[in-house]
Amino acid sequence: MTASDIFNDWKERKCVLATMHNKESAISPQLEQGLSITVTVPNDFNTDRFGTFTREIKRTGNQLEAARKKALAAMELTGFDLGIASEGSFGSHPSMPFLPSNLEIVVLIDKRHDLEIIGHYRSSDVCVRGQEVKTPEEAKTMARSWGFPDQGIIVRLSEKSNRNIHKDIRTIDELDEVSKRLLSKWFVRSIFLETDMRAHRCPRRMESIKMATLDLIKNCKSICPKCTTPGFVTTDTVKGLLCSHCNLPTDLVKETIHSCQKCHYKESRPVIDKTYAEPGECEWCNP
Repeated sequence: MTASDIFNDWKERKCVLATMHNKESAISPQLEQGLSITVTVPNDFNTDRFGTFTREIKRTGNQLEAARKKALAAMELTGFDLGIASEGSFGSHPSMPFLPSNLEIVVLIDKRHDLEIIGHYRSSDVCVRGQEVKTPEEAKTMARSWGFPDQGIIVRLSEKSNRNIHKDIRTIDELDEVSKRLLSKWFVRSIFLETDMRAHRCPRRMESIKMATLDLIKNCKSICPKCTTPGFVTTDTVKGLLCSHCNLPTDLVKETIHSCQKCHYKESRPVIDKTYAEPGECEWCNP
């Protein structure tokens, strides 16, 4: 079956999106425009059971495994054989450890054609923040500095406590009320504020999910030159880009390896955005 046949088949089927946090607003329009895929969201589907950013439930497996589990669970619930899900993670940037990093993964699973295609997007615009505060006024000032109310805020008794977590605070008045109530308890000297990293309460993360979906669409449209299956994507890299000054190999990538998940054909492609490494990027010229 050719890529054209698969794309036409996708147009005739509905795709279930595993979300409870309004990710359809970032994913659905892109899929409908880019691949003519119609997305539906199941009722009462609980993605929190696969792990929560508020740490009550620990995610099992890695990021891709979590996204895959969500998509497959939504497919099982609805009986659909075409599903999609996303999963985010936060940490240090892999090549610049001093920068924060948010990696979003969007995975499309097609059981009928035995395909799994993934999109990625990494951003340093999304920061996970947390701070202990001792007064309602300090809480409101801190929340505003983080972008509240557009950026959601979570209030808890302490950083490690999973009791008395307040997630759905929408206004400054609500934040003031929650802060006063918690701080009025005789045993509470401070409370802990943190950014709400759930997609529907984090606009910057929602934008990253949109960009990961666009990468997914690009990867779907990358066709294997041998068997014409969608999803002919980079699966490995080869380092050794030559330095423009000394002509010695560096640690920068010079080639990408594209692979097909169906026929396993592989192809090396030179990087197109950089012909040589700069001397400042060379361990010989800039040890």
